Amino acid sequence: MTQSERVWDHKPWWCQPWSILLTGFGAIATSWLLFRLIWLTALVAIPLLLWMGFFLVIYPQAVKQAQADE
Repeated sequence: MTQSERVWDHKPWWCQPWSILLTGFGAIATSWLLFRLIWLTALVAIPLLLWMGFFLVIYPQAVKQAQADE
């Protein structure tokens, strides 16, 4: 994949890897700082970690594979 074909070049600033990580970890940290309940923080963390994993790992690989298939 060339530099101009990177999936992140076609996404707005709020959908860049740094903003996804900052938002996800920020929400997890905020949950912990506000409530100090591990079960509540886990309820927040699990879907957010899945969301971050999808958009940072699975989605770029799927786009790369789709481009290679063309």
